[in-house]
Amino acid sequence: MAEQAELQVYVMYALPQNEFIRPLRVAPGTTVGQAIEQSGVLAAFPDINLVTQPVGIYGKKKTLETALRDRDRVEIYRPLVADPKDSRRKRAAKKQAAA
Repeated sequence: MAEQAELQVYVMYALPQNEFIRPLRVAPGTTVGQAIEQSGVLAAFPDINLVTQPVGIYGKKKTLETALRDRDRVEIYRPLVADPKDSRRKRAAKKQAAA
């Protein structure tokens, strides 16, 4: 049986004023957590806390133990600054007041 080639994946982290995008070549069986460690994002952004911050692949939350597939985009999510429900209520109230 032929040995599977390395996988091409991307690790991403975005801040309002800065973004981190790192393409990586990893071995088959590499997990989300391993790719994050290999990418250097934790050194570049020491405030990242993988215990409290969710991670995902293409916008779907995953665990750090999830095995990667070729061309996966690993994302580290930041905490929400505003509650989406409160934001919608404020927009609706503003729109109603303007009418």
